[in-house]
Amino acid sequence: MADEQQTTTGTSTGGHATKHRALTFGQRMRAYLLAGILITAPISITLYLAWIFIGFVDSKVTPLLPAKYNPETYLPFALPGLGLIMLVLGLTLIGALTAGFLGRIWVRISERVLSGMPVIRNVYGAVKQILETVLAQQSNAFREAVLVEYPRRGLWAIAFITGRTEGEVQSVTEEECINIFLPTTPNPTSGFLLFVPKKDLVHLSMSVEEAIKMVISGGIVTPPDNRPDTEKAHTYTAAAAYEEVDIVREKDGSPILVAKGTRPGEVQDKVRGEIDQEN
Repeated sequence: MADEQQTTTGTSTGGHATKHRALTFGQRMRAYLLAGILITAPISITLYLAWIFIGFVDSKVTPLLPAKYNPETYLPFALPGLGLIMLVLGLTLIGALTAGFLGRIWVRISERVLSGMPVIRNVYGAVKQILETVLAQQSNAFREAVLVEYPRRGLWAIAFITGRTEGEVQSVTEEECINIFLPTTPNPTSGFLLFVPKKDLVHLSMSVEEAIKMVISGGIVTPPDNRPDTEKAHTYTAAAAYEEVDIVREKDGSPILVAKGTRPGEVQDKVRGEIDQEN
């Protein structure tokens, strides 16, 4: 009789029985539906976007191939991805040709011609510099995610380091600054360029891909904290302290006094140095 009662109520822990509430038919169907959406939606959306991109490239590149060399002329059906393959082969061929002596001469002549055009030279120079910075293998652009206080003290936003501040901007700034790109949600291709003192940045251990996913999802997709336990035990800043300082400044016009070495980036560097010494 006792065995039957234990089976009905479930296993006991510390003298208290744990009861498992069975799901109703409607709740079970709802759970199955949500699971099916979570599994199929990402795959379907990815395949759909890939199909649109391949179709767009095919519609622009495939017509450039003469009809007698186009396999679709002799087949009763179209070949998806033919234009994309042609584009990849064409770009590879152009890269191989420009790597030689004659190719470099042709590039120099083309750049001289473009640099003589008033409007085209500005567009060409900006696009070339951006692509060289982003695609360079040894570049640190968009290679690290950081936290920055924006749009006011006490509020934090994820940004990406694009390089060190140089030129006139750094010359007129007393502190060492870093160029960061602050993306918008859910479209990370638009955003703001900020020049932030290096000491005010908190470097994140999450990858750029994980940070971009977090920005696009609006915080729904949050990457796990993979830092060592010794580093997890430390914090680098507090929003409440900044709020109190802002209130004093706005009401009384009092100067803001911050202890030396207490800025977020300085605290993080100090903690990491202590952890390295312990290890």
